[in-house]
Amino acid sequence: MCQGSFSLLPESVVCTHKHGFDIAKQGYVNLLTGSTRPGTADTPAMVAARDDFLAAGYYDPIAARLADLCGPGQIVGDAGAGTGFYLAKAIKGVGLALDVSKHALKRAARAHPRIGAVAADVWKPLPVKDDALDVLLNVFAPRNPGEFARVLKPGGMLVTVTPGPDHLSPLVERLGLLRVEEDKEGRLAAALGDWFAIAVQDRLGFDLELGHKAVAEVVGMGPSAWHDRETRLDALPDPVTVRASVLITGWRPRG
Repeated sequence: MCQGSFSLLPESVVCTHKHGFDIAKQGYVNLLTGSTRPGTADTPAMVAARDDFLAAGYYDPIAARLADLCGPGQIVGDAGAGTGFYLAKAIKGVGLALDVSKHALKRAARAHPRIGAVAADVWKPLPVKDDALDVLLNVFAPRNPGEFARVLKPGGMLVTVTPGPDHLSPLVERLGLLRVEEDKEGRLAAALGDWFAIAVQDRLGFDLELGHKAVAEVVGMGPSAWHDRETRLDALPDPVTVRASVLITGWRPRG
């Protein structure tokens, strides 16, 4: 990317160097360059599962806390925005949804009238100007610390949401789902520590009563969906009590 400023036209965006990018009929702009890592873009089935599960309100407590951390009138980005659910709940000004999955961005573009949706790879330089965002959300998604620091305004905030050790218990044990890495909190601090300092940190936990349909959705929308595992729903009560446990951290850029 040339990282020039963009101008919005009726059916495209054009940068100062006259590079043009069409706006898809679904409302997003594709700024992906080169190839992406395999197994990183959500499939249509994963997107549909996430959309149905989140629309049912199961993770509304997470969305509410993110909204608390996003002040009024601010420019909020979401790196790994998925369907735009959290961004739509959080913004009071304008929002920018960044995701590698075009299937997810079709929904993110419709999640809120003040969201712009852009296909971009979080692992690569982001198509965002320096010091452009007041808040950047990163919810259950990969992180690019140097780029996150670059696009935030001085005094801005990165807000990460990561799973706690008991997140989705007992489904992890009973269905053989991928487990949270050991010392994930320490790994997170080590990965971001050169660029950011912790400003606020909340541990949020709550129980969910999930029927088998919702269990299939929460499994199908997460990283375990990439692995060929049989979802043994008949081995579970219907409904089953499932623990949601996350760490929500607000980070300020250093320097």
